[in-house]
Amino acid sequence: MLYFSSMYQTLKKVALAVVPKKVLFENEVLFRSIFAFHLRGKNHECPVCGRGIKKYIEIPDGDLLCPFCGSRSRTRRLYSFLNENDLIHGKVLHFSPSRSVYRLLKKNQNITYFSTDYEDEFIAEYKYDITQIPLENDFFDLIICYHILEHIEDDKKAMEELHRVLKPHGTCIIQTPFKEGDIYEDFSKRSPEERLKAFGQEDHVRIYSVEGLQKRLKENGFQNVEIKTFPADERYGFMEETVLIGKK
Repeated sequence: MLYFSSMYQTLKKVALAVVPKKVLFENEVLFRSIFAFHLRGKNHECPVCGRGIKKYIEIPDGDLLCPFCGSRSRTRRLYSFLNENDLIHGKVLHFSPSRSVYRLLKKNQNITYFSTDYEDEFIAEYKYDITQIPLENDFFDLIICYHILEHIEDDKKAMEELHRVLKPHGTCIIQTPFKEGDIYEDFSKRSPEERLKAFGQEDHVRIYSVEGLQKRLKENGFQNVEIKTFPADERYGFMEETVLIGKK
């Protein structure tokens, strides 16, 4: 696996250096299929692209990447959870979508898909400020908010907005990095270096605990917030992870 990981990282650096990002995004599936041809197999199965895989690719942060579609562990778990619980319907708001799931939801004729990314780092059609979503109340059937709130200083306002635009009986799926104990936030830490040391990433402003995030969501609109912890699964490349499911 180390050989494939090293080769993947080398090819990725070369591609990013010589191929325009727009061209890479538009032709990602083709480029990946060429690289991943020799990784076809039956040991694993990607729930996003459905391909049989000999090996997942371990990337520097320890996550496992599908060589065919580029999905991470949490992306595969998310897409499986959505399908298993029949949540892909109606109006869907997706913050900073992973490209692998974006491609599937964008072409899904059964939903009205709103993809948004405020910093222009992901492929998206909209640029919504999560603290001021420019849509009416009770609008979305499903909201996917993965690894967003840890970037937002006024996260309480963001939570209020998520609750406001969610339809009654709608579902909001939320995930962030987690720690034990209490939420840790310190807005005096402004530089990328300070935030990296304090929160683990240059553009994070806090680290939630699972219970702390649940409590804060309940304090800002969501009365029903379920904590779900999923086990690892080698075949599908799932790692153990926790997500919060907010209902309205």
